[in-house]
Amino acid sequence: MIVAGGVDAAAKPGARKPPKPAPDARLDVYAEPGERIDIGGGRKLNLRCSGQGRPTVLLEAGFGSDSLAWARSQPQIAERNRVCAYDRAGLGFSDGGPLPRDLTADVADLHALIEAADLDTPLILLGHSYGSQVVRRYDELHPKKVAALVLVDPPEQNVGEFSASYAKTEAAMAPRMLAMYRACEQGAREGRLGAARPPAELRNCLRPPNPNYSDKLNAAIRAWRSKPTFWETVITGSQDRLSLYGSAVAKSERHDGKPVIVLSAEQPYAGAPADDLKALTAAREQTHLALIGTSRYAKRVTIADSSHDIPNDQPAAPAIAVFEAMQMRKQMGR
Repeated sequence: MIVAGGVDAAAKPGARKPPKPAPDARLDVYAEPGERIDIGGGRKLNLRCSGQGRPTVLLEAGFGSDSLAWARSQPQIAERNRVCAYDRAGLGFSDGGPLPRDLTADVADLHALIEAADLDTPLILLGHSYGSQVVRRYDELHPKKVAALVLVDPPEQNVGEFSASYAKTEAAMAPRMLAMYRACEQGAREGRLGAARPPAELRNCLRPPNPNYSDKLNAAIRAWRSKPTFWETVITGSQDRLSLYGSAVAKSERHDGKPVIVLSAEQPYAGAPADDLKALTAAREQTHLALIGTSRYAKRVTIADSSHDIPNDQPAAPAIAVFEAMQMRKQMGR
């Protein structure tokens, strides 16, 4: 590899490999539950709160992700506000829930959690990826409990309008994806998935250990992803997502009377083929513009040097958006 100033040291014959990064010990708090809140029906959801200051901010992670997804952003938001992240049903240290685990079920659980944990409302709801769908729907159902929405790189909707072939390919891939998930679920039920050396047909079910995490945290993640409950959640949630993103943002969706901030990643589709990139970019533009059209008090911010994973790539961006939402509320006299 040629770099400015000569040859990269890693490319020199006989050069030592750079040392692996030491695990971040601060993340070990995610290897154990925070506060498990009883939401009724014999079920508990895992909640992690920090900081002081109003309004309270509630963080909603992307699909299949738990509260660890906010590990870099939550401390920055906590410098000004009380902020809480949680694990949806079937993820992390939360109990599973009645099937299917679709958007309706996730929104109902969010409402039950807010009530059971006695969180101060109205809240600023901050949702990443699929989490943006959850907070949008929650606001439509419980608008008085929401002070503002921050939507972090909402997924593109209605790609089929821009590329019928892309939509057809995605639809064809869906049954194969679900079949793999079902094999993972069966392996979990039989105890084969959680084995030290899972059989070859199950090795794609679990991600390899993250070098930035300690052995303790990697083991905790592996443990909850090896449970049948996790795979039930993923399977039914994936089935719901196929229809959830198939159409454009509804013209009837409104979030009037409150700030709506959309954070758009600068590089969300790295490595996508040119034809797919064109369609995905057009659908995403349509989606993000439609979302800022749902409120008179809305803005869109492009986050530089970020993939879709804005909370990890640019962890200050969500905190800045929360502050901007608070400033917008002041200007509105709220």
